[in-house]
Amino acid sequence: MLKVEHIGIAVKSLAVSVPLFEKLLNTPCYKTEEVATEGVATAFFRQGETKIELLQALEAGSTIAKFLDRKGEGVHHIAFEVDDIYAEMRRLEAEGFTLVHPEPRPGADNKQVCFLHPKSTNGILIELTQERKA
Repeated sequence: MLKVEHIGIAVKSLAVSVPLFEKLLNTPCYKTEEVATEGVATAFFRQGETKIELLQALEAGSTIAKFLDRKGEGVHHIAFEVDDIYAEMRRLEAEGFTLVHPEPRPGADNKQVCFLHPKSTNGILIELTQERKA
């Protein structure tokens, strides 16, 4: 793993949370995006080498909606940048970690992503992320 790529924070409303985080981080939101396959709208901020991703549910049954129902707003996941997502998935699976999906999926910010199930990571949802190649 190369670095912490971003920290994902589940929020009820981007309209409320984006201005709050702009004040908190003293930087503007540089990008918003919808990821239809995940039923989520995102907003990104940069802090040095790391990004903060706010996630708002677009559908009642989405993963983020379920998270908000169970836990409320807060840290949802930590994402790590990797060189080769397939190799890292194989390595982690061999080490006994459970993948949420067997193949990477399209994610926000031109990334392909894979999540490790929190039951295998002490309750923390871990995301592997790699830049999508053209």
